[in-house]
Amino acid sequence: MPSSPSLDTPPERRADAPQAPDASLSHGLKQRHLSMIALGGVIGSGLFVGSGAGIAAAGPSIVVAFALSGLLVMLVMRMLGEMSAAFPSSGSFSAHAERAIGPWAGFAAGWSFWVLLCTAVGMEGIGAAKIVQGWLPGTPQWMWVALFMLVFCGANLAAVKSFGEFEFWFAALKVGAISLFLVLGALAVAGVLPGTDSPGASNLTDFLPHGSEGLVIGLLASVFAYGGLETVTIAAAESEDPVRGVANAVRTAMWRIALFYVGSMAVVVTLVPWDSKEIVTKGPYVAALDHLGIPGAGQLMNVVVLVALLSAMNANTYGSSRIAYSLVRRGMGPKALAKVSGGVPRVAVLVSSVFGFACVLLSYWRPDDVFAWLLNMIGAVILVVWIFIAVSQLVLRRRMEREPGERPAVRMWGFPWLTWVALAGMAAIFVLMARQPDTRVQLYSTGGMTLVLAAVGYARQRARAGR
Repeated sequence: MPSSPSLDTPPERRADAPQAPDASLSHGLKQRHLSMIALGGVIGSGLFVGSGAGIAAAGPSIVVAFALSGLLVMLVMRMLGEMSAAFPSSGSFSAHAERAIGPWAGFAAGWSFWVLLCTAVGMEGIGAAKIVQGWLPGTPQWMWVALFMLVFCGANLAAVKSFGEFEFWFAALKVGAISLFLVLGALAVAGVLPGTDSPGASNLTDFLPHGSEGLVIGLLASVFAYGGLETVTIAAAESEDPVRGVANAVRTAMWRIALFYVGSMAVVVTLVPWDSKEIVTKGPYVAALDHLGIPGAGQLMNVVVLVALLSAMNANTYGSSRIAYSLVRRGMGPKALAKVSGGVPRVAVLVSSVFGFACVLLSYWRPDDVFAWLLNMIGAVILVVWIFIAVSQLVLRRRMEREPGERPAVRMWGFPWLTWVALAGMAAIFVLMARQPDTRVQLYSTGGMTLVLAAVGYARQRARAGR
């Protein structure tokens, strides 16, 4: 039985307290911000950059891999949307896990995700710097990383509207670019794009070039490409109408995933042979556009990839600061991180940014041990978070059904059966990770970190209960 938060957390800090734990944050995000964050949030650096390795392993079957993992993500988003519409909070799934399972679960889910986001900020900064360095050879990589970190730290220290405006325009550019890519690709596949011949199905004949093992590698790559969808439920707590924002984002998740992820993978593998080296070296989108021979299109897509990386830096700086703020407000961290000025948790923003910059330094100083260990440690965090979301939704939905009141604005499909199907899918991915040497290390490292955080959270919970 989950422990009652009321035994372990002061009333004003409980996840289920009448007053939201993020009540002192501003509500400066407008509906247009939230809508575009939701739309652009599915178009991340994992899609533009990481999908190349998945295509090289799975070949044309990468479309099946993205479709399968996309179905799982849709279920997770639906579950998270149901809880976030009923209980808007900047702590998102961490607050839901505390409410449903107990403070130890909120502690473990929240702080593991904070480490993931902060480390991702550093990784994305390095990726963005490499692109700019390619355009301006001779410039030091660290200078660009430092510049990007300062820009997005500054944007997040300002009013939340600044974050929203950055993400609005970043997302608009990403959506416009990938939509144009899909149109050009569809025309080329149909054979009506001037100067190009339709490849037909010639590149799809070797559908499973590396057998089931290749499909498994592609499936794992596709799962982690979907990371970042959770940001919209964190941002919703600071919007003018959190319930409406979450409901709209979740309801449109299905077509966004199908169009942007599955659709673009289908275009790439139809146009370009799966074993083309350019898919990995240049990235699948740049390779596809270069293959079509459109002048300057490849370099233009590099600009879009850069925007995607910068967008991820901005969103992850925001998300990490809000997760940390929510945890501390609920009595799960240093009180200094909860200090708010101008409606922004500025200390949390600074600490999260410092951690991100420290990850960049580690990548230079200790790339073979400390940084590699850190990357392995966060390798499967997103799956751990998804499990907390599914278990929390099972508990909270049953609890809501026993209590009188309005129906939630978003409801999980086929409850509880589809929630159990999603959990089974997550368990299957863990088994697949354990079978692959590269991902096995990530699985064990993430598992170790999660167990340590859960143990610390449980010890804190017992200590508070004994007071």
